[in-house]
Amino acid sequence: MDVVKSQQIAARPIEKVIVHPLVLLSIVDHYNRVARDTKKRVIGVLLGSSFKGTVDVTNTYAVPFEEDDKDPSIWFLDHNFHEAMFSMFKRINAKEHVVGWYSTGPKLRENDLNVHALFNDYVTNPVLVIIDVQPKELGIPTKAYYAV
Repeated sequence: MDVVKSQQIAARPIEKVIVHPLVLLSIVDHYNRVARDTKKRVIGVLLGSSFKGTVDVTNTYAVPFEEDDKDPSIWFLDHNFHEAMFSMFKRINAKEHVVGWYSTGPKLRENDLNVHALFNDYVTNPVLVIIDVQPKELGIPTKAYYAV
């Protein structure tokens, strides 16, 4: 299978990330199916578009991910699964591209930079959206990051 390359997000800095409600629902569903009542987190791919500094996240899919509880530098993300899923999503909506990835946090972790570097193969400037699936305060429980 050929390597999945995606839309080039412009060199313009990211000013705003819009996450659609169905994306949030899908992420919470993924967490509840895989990691509920554990200390694990789940990771997936964010699809959408980017225009003039605004990243619009319109779709998502889960990716199998494991990390060692004792040594955070040991982790596995299934590349083959991601590439097969993106190939199928591309057939459905060619306008959606990989714009980044998500984690169910609740905060940044030690190996997030390494996972983020992996997504540089698919998009020039990927965003990381951390969703707190068990928020302690009122409001939208998301934080978006990008590498500088």
